[in-house]
Amino acid sequence: MNATTYGLDVAKHVFQMYWVDAQTGEIANRRFRRDELISFLAQRPAGRVAFEACGSAHWWARKIKALGHEAVLLHPKFIRPFVQTNKTDAADARAIWTAVQQPGMRTVAAKTEDQQAMLALHRMRSLLIKFRTMQVNQMRGLLYEFGASFRVGRAAGLAEIRARMTELEDTLPGTMLSSLQDQLRRIDGIEQDIDQLEKQIGSWHKREAECQAIAAVPGIGRLTATALVATIGDAKTFKSGREFASFLGLVPRQSGTGGKVWLGGISKRGDPYLRTLLIHGARSVMYHSKTPTGWQKAILERRPANIAAIALANKMARTAWAILAHGNAYEKDHTSVRPA
Repeated sequence: MNATTYGLDVAKHVFQMYWVDAQTGEIANRRFRRDELISFLAQRPAGRVAFEACGSAHWWARKIKALGHEAVLLHPKFIRPFVQTNKTDAADARAIWTAVQQPGMRTVAAKTEDQQAMLALHRMRSLLIKFRTMQVNQMRGLLYEFGASFRVGRAAGLAEIRARMTELEDTLPGTMLSSLQDQLRRIDGIEQDIDQLEKQIGSWHKREAECQAIAAVPGIGRLTATALVATIGDAKTFKSGREFASFLGLVPRQSGTGGKVWLGGISKRGDPYLRTLLIHGARSVMYHSKTPTGWQKAILERRPANIAAIALANKMARTAWAILAHGNAYEKDHTSVRPA
């Protein structure tokens, strides 16, 4: 007999679960506390537990697997159409139970602890870079109010500010000068924190064979490789490289009616951070590659530079997926063959 399927609405303290018992056909829609839910699932026969890919979902996926069940993560937008009434915990649990049983329903791969930790480091680094940029921009603006301007660029601008400190001491009020020195020390501290995070990211990159494999692709460096491996989870969750590129928002947005389909700009769905890293890597390949491929030359001849960069980022994402999904090494002169 088929295993029981559960629809679980995850929250911080209160959890709602809907299921139909596979043996008796009894319908249940119960509320649990965290400890009660874990105890209940530990006593139930192995089944399939579906829930939204939301906050703490990957931890719950690992916990549920450890209890002997199959954990299925669904994107929230695929669940919403099945909410029949007003949005409540009970309605959401039933909608999840209904959605997971639809043919062809797409799922989200559960991440390991290492993958989650690596994404956390990337998020910390990204936020610190924003803080540093804001601090530097604010400093430039405040000093410009006193008639001081500096070279363009973060490193060059900060170096010039430090080199002209004697001049600034004569032109700035004492309170402003003291705050400027505090600001410079704060920026130095942020840069040290960023360097420390990048060392941790680099250490994981050296240990992970998958990161090393996709880092051979031109345009994919240490940051992109670690972020991609941590984001994708299990590459086999995606049926093809195009589906993975669509997951990242690197494919055209489609709109159609009456049998006609229009293609617009990229959809920009998925993780904007990883998409940005891939596009920056593609631009680097376009402008700094000593031996561009024939494909790159051809697309640059017929399309604008920005569109060519997106197309190359799409190609990089597909190549990375093929390496991760099939376990192959990167081949520079590889020629793809369309399936029959």
